[in-house]
Amino acid sequence: MSSCNFSRNLAGFALSLGLASVGFASAANAATPPASSKAVKEEGGKYFDANGDPTYKISPDGKVDWYTFSGFRRFNGTCDVCHGPDGAGSSFGPDLTQALKSLDYSQFVATVSGGKRDVNTAQTLVMPAFGTNKNVMCYLDDIYVYLRARSDGAMGRGRPKSHEPKSKEATDYENSCMGP
Repeated sequence: MSSCNFSRNLAGFALSLGLASVGFASAANAATPPASSKAVKEEGGKYFDANGDPTYKISPDGKVDWYTFSGFRRFNGTCDVCHGPDGAGSSFGPDLTQALKSLDYSQFVATVSGGKRDVNTAQTLVMPAFGTNKNVMCYLDDIYVYLRARSDGAMGRGRPKSHEPKSKEATDYENSCMGP
């Protein structure tokens, strides 16, 4: 890969600090993925849309790219505690498959990195900041790609049946981000 995801995520976070309080708003279900989700560029097994944001690639037989599969694993190992299995929401956290219909990449990065706090007379909602948690930040793009595929309706619930192999670039990045 030409750039380090962790560095890009931190740069995105720094540029969008004012967006850290943007809520996970719901939006109507889209019948088909937005055109902006379409992969137009590939680097080392990672796909990007026309805006340069990470996105998914799912073949007609349901095979997902490595990063979408990694995002499934990472999300369901960390984020599902509050946001429910497959991002479908719970009593602790909102349905992220709906939230990503109105939340862009930089807002997602800012919220996960910096946290979020919504307080009103009925409830207090708090999302902790994960900006220093390598188990989240090193895989933030993967988690975003997975949730984007779920949000667009391109991927159903549960473990993907098959996935592309992990690229050398993905392995190299993971080793450099996680460190010794």
